Amino acid sequence: MKLLKPSWVNHNGKPIFSVDIHPDGTKFATGGQGEDSGKVVIWNMAPVLREEDEKNENIPKLLCQMDNHLACVNCVRWSNNGLYLASGGDDKLVMVWKRAAFIGPSTVFGSSSKLANVEQWRCVMILRNHTGDVMDVAWSPHDVWLASCSVDNTIVIWNARKFPEIVMTLKGHTGLVKGLTWDPVGKYIASQADDHSLKVWRTMDWQMETNITKPFSECGGTTHVLRLSWSPDGQYLVSAHAMNNSGPTAQIIERDGWKTNMDFVGHRKAVTVVKFNPKIFKKKQKNGSTPKPSCPYCCCAVGSKDRSLSVWLTSLKRPLVVIHDLFDKSIMDITWTLNGLGLLVCSMDGTVAFLDFSQDELGDPLNEEEKNAIHQNIYGKSLAITMESHLSSTIIENPEMLKYQQERQGNQNPNGAQGSGPENQTPKLTNVLNGESLEDIRKNLLKKQVETRTADGRRRITPLCIAQLDTGDFSPALFNSVPILPGSSASTQLTPQISSDSSTANSLVYMYVTSYFPALSQPMEPMKALDSRFTERSKATPGVTSVPLTIGITPLDRVKDSSSVKEPKVKDETSSDSEDKIMAKPLSMAKRKGEMEGAEVVEKRKKGRPRKDSFIRTHVMSVRIKDKTKEPSRLITPVAVLKLPTPSIQKSFSTQVSTDAIAYLEVENEVSVVSGARLSQLKWSRDGREWDTLLTSRITIATGSSDIVAVACEDRTLSVFTTCGRRLIPSIMLPAPLAALHCSGHFVMVLMASATLSVWDVQKQTALVKNESLNPILSGTDATVSQSFLTQQGVAVVSLSNGKTYCFNSSLETWNLIADKQDSLVQCADFRNCLTSQDALGSMGPLALTQGRNLSAGRLASRLSSTPHHLQQGMTLAFLENQLSSALMLLSASEYRHWLLIYARFLVNEGYEMRLRELCQDLLGPVHKSSSSSWEPTVLGLRKRDLLTEVLPVIGQNLRFQRLFTEYQDQLELLRLK
Repeated sequence: MKLLKPSWVNHNGKPIFSVDIHPDGTKFATGGQGEDSGKVVIWNMAPVLREEDEKNENIPKLLCQMDNHLACVNCVRWSNNGLYLASGGDDKLVMVWKRAAFIGPSTVFGSSSKLANVEQWRCVMILRNHTGDVMDVAWSPHDVWLASCSVDNTIVIWNARKFPEIVMTLKGHTGLVKGLTWDPVGKYIASQADDHSLKVWRTMDWQMETNITKPFSECGGTTHVLRLSWSPDGQYLVSAHAMNNSGPTAQIIERDGWKTNMDFVGHRKAVTVVKFNPKIFKKKQKNGSTPKPSCPYCCCAVGSKDRSLSVWLTSLKRPLVVIHDLFDKSIMDITWTLNGLGLLVCSMDGTVAFLDFSQDELGDPLNEEEKNAIHQNIYGKSLAITMESHLSSTIIENPEMLKYQQERQGNQNPNGAQGSGPENQTPKLTNVLNGESLEDIRKNLLKKQVETRTADGRRRITPLCIAQLDTGDFSPALFNSVPILPGSSASTQLTPQISSDSSTANSLVYMYVTSYFPALSQPMEPMKALDSRFTERSKATPGVTSVPLTIGITPLDRVKDSSSVKEPKVKDETSSDSEDKIMAKPLSMAKRKGEMEGAEVVEKRKKGRPRKDSFIRTHVMSVRIKDKTKEPSRLITPVAVLKLPTPSIQKSFSTQVSTDAIAYLEVENEVSVVSGARLSQLKWSRDGREWDTLLTSRITIATGSSDIVAVACEDRTLSVFTTCGRRLIPSIMLPAPLAALHCSGHFVMVLMASATLSVWDVQKQTALVKNESLNPILSGTDATVSQSFLTQQGVAVVSLSNGKTYCFNSSLETWNLIADKQDSLVQCADFRNCLTSQDALGSMGPLALTQGRNLSAGRLASRLSSTPHHLQQGMTLAFLENQLSSALMLLSASEYRHWLLIYARFLVNEGYEMRLRELCQDLLGPVHKSSSSSWEPTVLGLRKRDLLTEVLPVIGQNLRFQRLFTEYQDQLELLRLK
């Protein structure tokens, strides 16, 4: 070991509170007190490492000095990618610095001309939120977040991708927070404060995981900083300023169970700073000796107020080295070089010391593959990133591509789990790209999978596409169902008198239409009719109509002499609640119209015993065919006609309508009788303003939105008013009694008892959907309609009890399946590695409302299954394309953009070049104007080329696609210049 104290590294005698070595090892930063302000200085590392460089006057020592902080700087930290430097000080500010390109040397303000800034670093962001001195800052493993802590007892998590956005403020400490460290695995962040506690917080939901107080209960006095550190394998967390039998220690906390059974002892005064070596080591083999398997270990440096430094190996019971009286005052910060052999320490006395170790002393650092294997054994997947080796093996042809490559670490999963996914396999991809098909590349990728076996012999394959770290419990926060809150779009469809209680009788009309089929020789196979599940209470989503609907055909045997079929008794429908039961449309009877000519319809009814589990009203129509050839009459194939029950009429009821302000609709039927007409009153109230109107028929359903109020009456009329009470259009005469009514904006949706659907835009007075039958989505199933609602864009959505959700597209005039909760694609799709911290919150819209928590359950199931990677890859691709097209069908712009970016990241990660090129081409459109082009520049109101601008940085993260990136970037720039 060599020890050096470079005297030229100083703040003119003022204290140096923090030091950090740049990830590339070429420079280091110090932070502390300046003359009359805080000072941040960037120094050249070469004169520290080599004596000849220190003596060479042509090699600069000071690279840049920044005096922007108004008070003492307590902490400086480089980002993991080396692009940024963060500093926090007593001025309550966090400053983020970036090197300014194309600016030459300049003189340090207020100094002699000899002191010049060789490099120019400028403050690109000032983060203001703390109300007290900022004591420590720390970048998350992928530079997704920046954490800062303060004497205001809080920790602020900043979104490093969108400064100055705050992700979360962690509150829980009752004392000054003086130290932070991120778990290298990406699951936790730990903080230590003067309140004699160390807290570990989950990055998944930013809640406290554990609060450790026992080792700190005896601590007396205080230290300026409490810099704690996490081991590079993630197994151990070591704290500052703990006590054991009245002696100062550095407490070792085990990740497994947060046990506190070990500590580093020996320092005479409180420990101020702990720093783990970034490398994991193994014992060095002697020359010529046979390699022996040895346990890997970590290295940790501990600094104290007693001015001494100790270096520990976790494989030894005693410290490797202890240096007493290294400084005149307390040690304030420690930093290691990335190769693990250099150690830089700073002190409050204003000096720094550099320790240079050899591999003989520390051991052989594990290479990335060995490190990955350790991570694989502990956490089940590889967590390392080897950016330098990847960048060095591939020529980058585009400067913008280089920028995105440098920022690539930060675009991983927000929980910080490092991956060995396809992005990290870039050189291997580029090596085999030429002369090999995409399918060959995929096969080669599959060969690189890591396979392990569990204790019971089962195979476990880690896919190349590493997602966020498995956390034992899955957070449903990624894709929650959208709650219907007052003021939300979904709440405008709320109809309080609608209930999902199907315990009362649901009347179903079965109509048997006889047709003449000479070739028919066997009776129809009986179909299952009602069963007990249709009498159970169905669960409804608040504000969404829950609809029990049964499809079934009662068995009908051949009737010899056209005798009638028995009809079960019907119990009168009653309802304690006001109910709205949406049913399905009758099946068409016109298919045999030609064969029904001349037929004589005779209706006969007989009383029969009803089923115990349901009440059925059956209308039987026997059709006697007048056949000129005098063949016997036949009753042939029964056809089910479904009828939806209408809500019961109540004397009075009220409805709450959630608009921008809560509004109430009050209905009172038969308030008076005038000239034989029974008048009903509708009253609207909002913000103290009221209006009422009279209708000449009893009101069955009333609902509204922020723009209109719709009322359905017993005489099959539909009236629409503005929210001020003005009638918009004359009453609409409905072809059948109304079963359900929804409003959203200026759109009105009605579902009639005949199972037909209509949607109107009452502002433009146009029909979007005209008496459309629900038969296509209901025929051949035993499903019931469980939900129905109208989106803000006027799209009608119907969900069935079998988990399938459909919307009606007025342009195509088709029912489209937009969600299926039983779909295996949902169960096996795994795109967690394609989510950013913004995506983690999920998207709000009709698609999220229909799918609810099912996406979370699907990804949870995919973890538990042993689906092969290539199969899961294909299913994930199909699922994402379904999501994209469904958002487009629902006219949901925010969800379309959300899934488009996830889809683009998946294509980039998995190497789908053809699809990626097709996507880019569709977003770019024709470069030159052409009258024959059918390309639309916008989609759902979003400019396609703006979307391409968002997609290009995603493509720029994979070196394999740099030609494609350059091609579309150039064309986009050309269009901008035009």
